[in-house]
Amino acid sequence: MENLKEIVKSFYTECLTVNYRINTSEFLSKLLSDDFQSINAKEIKDKATLTAQIGGFWKLMPDLKWEVQEMIQEGCQVVVRSIFSASPKGNFMGMELDGTKSFKTMSIDIHTIENGQIKSVYHCEEWPTAIAQLKG
Repeated sequence: MENLKEIVKSFYTECLTVNYRINTSEFLSKLLSDDFQSINAKEIKDKATLTAQIGGFWKLMPDLKWEVQEMIQEGCQVVVRSIFSASPKGNFMGMELDGTKSFKTMSIDIHTIENGQIKSVYHCEEWPTAIAQLKG
């Protein structure tokens, strides 16, 4: 069975974690399939929407960091448990922040890989935890 964890790991290290080694838009254009879907309980985002959102996150949270804690592969799917943290600067979740407060919380994602690209990701982030930390 092919090890798909490295493909998925690059999503966290090269795209979600702010870095200046690569052009994220170009990287995502190759990493995500053309019919990619980012799915949560609220909505489904396509490749272009997610790419733009990540760019916005980088501006709002210039120290955004995603740290993979655990990866489990089953067939063409990889489940990831990660910890993410940042110090937002600007309007974040209805709060005006100046970068002096930070959060650290968890996410769980299920990625489906086809032909060496991420085709979909079901994801759940603990945003209420992040908001509570920023308000506290």
